[in-house]
Amino acid sequence: MNYKRIEKEHFNIHLIQTDKFKTITVKVNFKRELKKEEITKRNILVNALLEGTKNNPSKRLLEIKTETLYDLGYRVSNYSSGIYSILSFDMTYINPKYTENTMNDESFKFLSELIYNLNNENDSVAKLNYDIAKNMLEDYLLTIKENASGYATTRALEEMDEEIISYRSSGYLEDMDSFDSKELYEYYKDVIDNDIVDIFILGDITDNEVEKLIDKYMKFNNNKKEKKSHFFTHKKIDDEVKFVSEKVDKEQSTLILGFRVEEMNDYMKKYVSTVYNYILGGSCESNLFQTVREENSLCYYITSTNQPVLAISIIRSGINANDYEQALVLIRNELENMKKGIFDSSKIENAKTTYISGLTELLDSPQSIISLYSGMEYLGSDDIETRKENIMKVTKEEIMEYASHVHLNMIFLLEGCDNNEEE
Repeated sequence: MNYKRIEKEHFNIHLIQTDKFKTITVKVNFKRELKKEEITKRNILVNALLEGTKNNPSKRLLEIKTETLYDLGYRVSNYSSGIYSILSFDMTYINPKYTENTMNDESFKFLSELIYNLNNENDSVAKLNYDIAKNMLEDYLLTIKENASGYATTRALEEMDEEIISYRSSGYLEDMDSFDSKELYEYYKDVIDNDIVDIFILGDITDNEVEKLIDKYMKFNNNKKEKKSHFFTHKKIDDEVKFVSEKVDKEQSTLILGFRVEEMNDYMKKYVSTVYNYILGGSCESNLFQTVREENSLCYYITSTNQPVLAISIIRSGINANDYEQALVLIRNELENMKKGIFDSSKIENAKTTYISGLTELLDSPQSIISLYSGMEYLGSDDIETRKENIMKVTKEEIMEYASHVHLNMIFLLEGCDNNEEE
C-alpha cells in the first residue's frame, strides 16, 4: 500500500494505491468549523443531495443511473470531528480492469453530478426534493426519544453546557423553519465554494489518472486549506458535579455519566485513554461490567467510551431507577480504583491485544483504510505500525495518572416508569 499526498492550490488529494481490492473508492470531504445554527440546515442539505440531481431528479433515477455503472455505490453524509463539521460524498465502483475502460470517466462524472448539480429550480432546491428532505429529518427528530441510550447521552452532553459538546448532531426541530428552499440552495453553493476540501482515493489507480479525472470533473475555486486543530479544549475543569433527571415512558432507565478530560499530550490522549476505557468499561471483562452487572445484577448493560477529540468520556448504563443510587456508588468506587491501580494487570495486556487486533481489521475494507488516512490528516493520528508500538508501551502507572485527569461533570438519569422490571 502506497500513500501519496498531492497538494493542489485549493484542495489536497490523498491517494492510497493498493491492488488489494477490485474497486476504486473515492471520498470528497467538505469541511468547515461547526456552528450550532447550521447543523439542521446541513443535515437537510444531505437529504436533499440524496434525493436527486438536475439530470437525475429523483432518488429512483439516481439508482437507475448507478445500475448502468455496474451498481456503483454512493453515499452523502454529515458528521462532526471535534470543532469541525464534515459533509462527505462517497463513491465506490468496480475497477475498469474488470468492466469497461470508460468506467473511471463515467464514475467520476456521476460523482461530479452528485456534488455540483443539486436538483434546483429558480435558484432554490427543487420543491419536491426539499419537502422530502425536510420531512425526513423532521420525522427522525420526532422519534429521537425512542433510542433511550442515544437520547440520554445527547441530553447529558447538552446539560454539560459547553459549546460544541452540547450540540445535537442530528439538528433541532425549532430550526426547521428558520430557512426556506432558496436559503438552503444559497447555503449549498456556499459549502461548495468555501468549505475546505480533501479528496481521498483508494484503489489500483495511478496518480496521473487521478489528477486528470479530478481536473476534468471537479472544479474548486475558493476553497482554502487550513491547519487548525480539530481537538476541543475545555475552558475550565472543576470537580463540581451536576445532576439532572428526566422521566420517560419506558420500563428501563438509562444512566449517563459525563466526564471532562484535562488537556494531555498526544500519547496519553491516543493510547493511555484507550487502555483506561477498555479496562474500566470497554468489554464484558471490564471492571464496571464485572462489578455492576455480574456481581451485583444492577444493570442490563454498562460501557465506558472516550472521545479524545472532544476531551470527554462517557459511561452508559441501562438500569432500574430504584437501583440508581447503589449503581452509582459502585461506579464511583471503580473510578477510584482506576486512580489507585486496583485492577488486574492482565487486563492491560488484554486491552493491548484487542486494540492491535482491531488495527489489523482496519485493513480489511476500503472505507476503514480511508478513515485511517483521514484520521492521520485531520487528527494527527499515527500510522498502524506506530500505533502498535505505542499501545504496547502503556503502563499501569500511566493509566493511574490518566485516571486522575478525568473529572466527573454530569450525572443524567433518564428515569423509566417500571422500577421492578426483571431481566
